[in-house]
Amino acid sequence: MVFFCGTMDCGKSTLALQMDHNHAAHGRVGLIFTRQDRAGRYRLSSRLGLEVVAHEVTDETDFWTEVLDRRMRGERVDYLVCDEAQFYSPEQIEQLARLVDEVGVDVFAFGITADFRTRLFPGSERLIELADRVEELQVQSLCWCGARATHNARTIRGVMVVEGKQVMVGDTGVDPEAVGYEVLCRRHHMRRMTSAAARATASGPDAPPSTLAACPLPHPLDA
Repeated sequence: MVFFCGTMDCGKSTLALQMDHNHAAHGRVGLIFTRQDRAGRYRLSSRLGLEVVAHEVTDETDFWTEVLDRRMRGERVDYLVCDEAQFYSPEQIEQLARLVDEVGVDVFAFGITADFRTRLFPGSERLIELADRVEELQVQSLCWCGARATHNARTIRGVMVVEGKQVMVGDTGVDPEAVGYEVLCRRHHMRRMTSAAARATASGPDAPPSTLAACPLPHPLDA
């Protein structure tokens, strides 16, 4: 069981699609799962525009039963691609681990680790605890200032918030004035300085992008 993680915009869903393609191209049979994808139910989509049909995970989904029922019907299941795994319950993560250990199914999970409050999602926390390997995606998301983005920020009608429900789907394009998300460096997340807020204070020390020196790129040892 491998957990591929990072902030938003780091290419996790694109990698999930590529992982499925690579394994299927070598004759392996897998299932794609996701939960609350921005494209809607039963879809796995990437910000690059790629999109496929997927099995929608709900609170009632039992991965152990799902796979064993298919095996009992004579179907092959060699691997699972599990996107938006941060939204899975800890019990569902344990089911995935059991499938790896007792059935020999490979599990490739993809998700973000922390929410807009900088708190770990329960699903991501359990994955970090149980996964054979945790890999941070190498495609770095960037804050508006040009520094490496390390935190996910939620905005409500353009204003950053740090309280509220842990799970709220945004960036769907349905109502751009409602819930949205943006990735920020720690410095600007702590200051609640989104790109919109920075533009509004363009004469101040956090103005983008002409004053990038206000938030220098991290030292390699800090990356």
